[in-house]
Amino acid sequence: MRIDEKLLKRRRGAQSVMWNVFRGAALVNAAALGVICLFLFYNGLPAISWEFLTQPPRDSMTAGGILPCIIGTVILSLGSMMVAFPLGVCAAIYLNEYAKPGKLVRVIRLGIANLAGVPSVVFGLFGLAFFVTFFGLGVSVISGVLTLTILVLPVIIGTAEEALKSVPNTYREASLGLGATKWQTIRLVVLPAALPGMLTGAILGLSRAAGETAAIMFTAAVFFAPKLPTSIFSDVMALPYHIFVLATAGTEIEKTRPMQYGTALVLIALVLGMNLVAIVLRARLQKKR
Repeated sequence: MRIDEKLLKRRRGAQSVMWNVFRGAALVNAAALGVICLFLFYNGLPAISWEFLTQPPRDSMTAGGILPCIIGTVILSLGSMMVAFPLGVCAAIYLNEYAKPGKLVRVIRLGIANLAGVPSVVFGLFGLAFFVTFFGLGVSVISGVLTLTILVLPVIIGTAEEALKSVPNTYREASLGLGATKWQTIRLVVLPAALPGMLTGAILGLSRAAGETAAIMFTAAVFFAPKLPTSIFSDVMALPYHIFVLATAGTEIEKTRPMQYGTALVLIALVLGMNLVAIVLRARLQKKR
């Protein structure tokens, strides 16, 4: 009995230590995020105004606003998700529902995992060589959207496949037992049940696409565009690239410092807003299950 009690105490002590480590890690991350947000609010909030949000930049980027950057970021991020989400879901359906376990599937999954860890600048250089130069699309919305699509595909495929795996096999067996075909089972039973989980991947992909700089600086974004994009072959301004330009290549970097912080604050608010819409949609879909 004494040995059992000592062993139990050791296990409880180890469990308590690990819980404290996890709590500490969570607190450190939350504190770091809070400090960053407070810093941006303190420095960026004075720059926010109606003119800042509704006017284009002027006077060598030292005055005016960031409306073209906001529009460009929304177009690039939402455009990439409109292409990447259906492709990612289709790939996940093939890997989880149709593909037979074997070497080919293992190679595909390994490739997807490796792509998820590739630096974004590599995707930007690929987009420059493939879409901008080889296909002759130029520095344009469509080049940026396709580059960002490839960038976020690994995340969407991975989360979509995990969401499909989380659907109990009894759902499939019941549907097939009632006479439905495999495709009908996937379309009418499996996909609706897995959709909330798939939207998690869409949220992660949207956040990454909206905040990317290296992937669009070679394919879509420009230093200054006097007009809003009129077609998919127009170049655009984007918030992440605008921050990069103001902080590193502007003619009067110190003078644009308030605009840099204000633009960063708007970017965070924009990403949070788009994510909030996706989270609300996911919550509603989960209630319908």
